[in-house]
Amino acid sequence: MITEDKIRAEVTNLFDNIEFTAEPAGLYDPLRYMIQIGGKRLRPTLCLTTWALYKDEFTPQILGPASALEVFHSFTLIHDDIMDRSPMRRGVDTVWKKWDADTAILSGDVMCIDSYARMALAPSDKVQQAMSLFSRTAAEVCEGQQYDMEFESMETVPMDQYIKMIGLKTGVLIACAAKMGALVAGASEEDCQNLYDYGYNLGLAFQVADDWLDAFGDAKVFGKPIGGDIVNSKKSWLTVRSCEKADEQTRKMLNGAMALKVTTEEEKKEKIARVMDIYRKLGTGEDAKKTIEELTAKALDCAARSVDGEGYRMLENFACKLVGRTK
Repeated sequence: MITEDKIRAEVTNLFDNIEFTAEPAGLYDPLRYMIQIGGKRLRPTLCLTTWALYKDEFTPQILGPASALEVFHSFTLIHDDIMDRSPMRRGVDTVWKKWDADTAILSGDVMCIDSYARMALAPSDKVQQAMSLFSRTAAEVCEGQQYDMEFESMETVPMDQYIKMIGLKTGVLIACAAKMGALVAGASEEDCQNLYDYGYNLGLAFQVADDWLDAFGDAKVFGKPIGGDIVNSKKSWLTVRSCEKADEQTRKMLNGAMALKVTTEEEKKEKIARVMDIYRKLGTGEDAKKTIEELTAKALDCAARSVDGEGYRMLENFACKLVGRTK
């Protein structure tokens, strides 16, 4: 069986040696930059992990799809950072900040195209299913981003609508990664669905954890400034949960604080402080941690329907590493 150490080594090798078209450099250098600044590489790692449940060695037939998932994810980050006007990603300048917004848009477009070329390297008897899953997932990610933007202008967002949004924006791509490895390896339809459900619920847990870290995390660990969601008036799990728990007066205070326009660093700090004070008084941070635990347990229940022994332990370790940053 392929070990976790071997999976990590393969992922490292895959992206240390990834190649993009050389010219024009102004178009392709941002792609190289996005890959070089790293990240958790969780999607290709999960894809190779589920492949390893059924196969004893890696082949080009899975390495192409695995790299496609990370390249596509990196494309979405380039565009997300433009829309959010985020200056930092993983502790360094974002693409639009380092170059400009026009370059970031075009480089993001070609990065998306590149991801499809890599996904097409799936084995001939699986390529149609792989491309169908990937294309559906890509559209769903865009749908999730649209809902996320629409939520910014809404005073309150129901929790079920928020969960739907993060399921599309974050959950489906992690679910796609979990299913893709098994699909390309020739797993049964039932196993593929169980692993998809594992990835989807884990993706929800990951996004709630990301929302928690944006408010309560360490900027050095998180890789970007704390309080970005608050500054940008974005609805997060914490905001939605706080509105659910708050009385009318506290809800008005929260909505008022979130609506504040900020132009200076002092105004940013004041807005963050006001919102964080409400989060703490309502205990919303602890609620988030409990939800992360529940979603992770649900994900592992889905995994247990198809795998056991060493395979289950690998999926359990992956889940713990993914959401463990909130502990």
